[in-house]
Amino acid sequence: MGYPESGLFSAREMEFRKQVRDFVAEHLPRQTAARLKGGHHANRAEIEQWTRILHQRGWSAYSWPKEFGGPGFSSIERYIFEDECAVAGAPELVPFGLKMVAPVLMKYGDQQQRDHFLPRIARLDDFWCQGYSEPGSGSDLASLKTRAVRKGDHYVVDGQKIWTTSAHEADWIFCLVRTSNEAKRQNGISFLLIDLSTPGIEIRPIITLDGKHEINEVWFEGVEVPVENRVGEEGMGWTYAKYLLEHERLNFGGMGFCKRELIRLREMASTSLRHGRPLLEHASFQQRLAALEAELAAIDLTNLRFLREVEAGRENPLQAPVLKIISSELQQAISELQVRALGSKALRFSPQGMAPNAGHYFAAENYCNMRKTTIYAGSNEIQRNIAAKGIFG
Repeated sequence: MGYPESGLFSAREMEFRKQVRDFVAEHLPRQTAARLKGGHHANRAEIEQWTRILHQRGWSAYSWPKEFGGPGFSSIERYIFEDECAVAGAPELVPFGLKMVAPVLMKYGDQQQRDHFLPRIARLDDFWCQGYSEPGSGSDLASLKTRAVRKGDHYVVDGQKIWTTSAHEADWIFCLVRTSNEAKRQNGISFLLIDLSTPGIEIRPIITLDGKHEINEVWFEGVEVPVENRVGEEGMGWTYAKYLLEHERLNFGGMGFCKRELIRLREMASTSLRHGRPLLEHASFQQRLAALEAELAAIDLTNLRFLREVEAGRENPLQAPVLKIISSELQQAISELQVRALGSKALRFSPQGMAPNAGHYFAAENYCNMRKTTIYAGSNEIQRNIAAKGIFG
């Protein structure tokens, strides 16, 4: 599967890939790798364990520059690192701290905030979540209503956030809040860091279509947040939010997850029988699988082209929206074909009764979960508008 690597990577980059692959093979807990390759999602204990293994190697903050405690990987090295970890079955490191709030702190935070929060994020002393969306304020994020009123040395926050991933497991939340209604909507928003143990915060679970508790509502009632927990200037949160969203959308660029899922798809098709033969031997299925593998290779090459431009100092404004669109749709297409490959066996329970369905690979649950990928981090419809504006002006 995939394409030849010769010519795409330098000798130094290929040596780095071997270094990462050898480290992951030696240190990634085998039970964790087996669970994730089998379709399970990593739990908090597995994520913490893997993060601390990487931290001892100096790689837990792999996307950070050296000046902030990272290893200073190039864009290509970050790509290789993510690729090798995902294919091997390693848990994804918590992106809300590592790839979202940390870059904002590096660029806009003060020295005290950097000194306190960045080492804790790298060690995973704190789990973070993202407080952006509200009822009625998703893609139109500037319409948010959660209010923060300044009273001396603190803000009093009242309002509601929704679809908050991992809030029930998190220690901190970074929030967009409205601190003014006097200017245009974007100019009245500020960026706050809020300790989720603060009195007045209530977290209510939302059970998603796949039956899992991953997302939540977060309610704020009279929550006092120190002014020192505001990032940057009051009223400039929209600028910081856009910067953060660029990092979030670029997080779709790593194709290691899709490669791992295509490997699982081949395993499913090799054991699923149609007319007495493995599905993998049927020409119609081979055609579908080959189309997905070709699309993955094309996206991977597009990603590498963008990254080479970054390395040369020529960042392309289309990189984030384009990668977000094509990679999220590929994730959905792979999960759909996994369900088709297994048929009724994709269900957790047998259609003939409530007995567990052997070898169901969590395919139906993952298919349902993947419906979100074209919505979060800015819906794909919005991303197409952004890309069109970048092309046509």
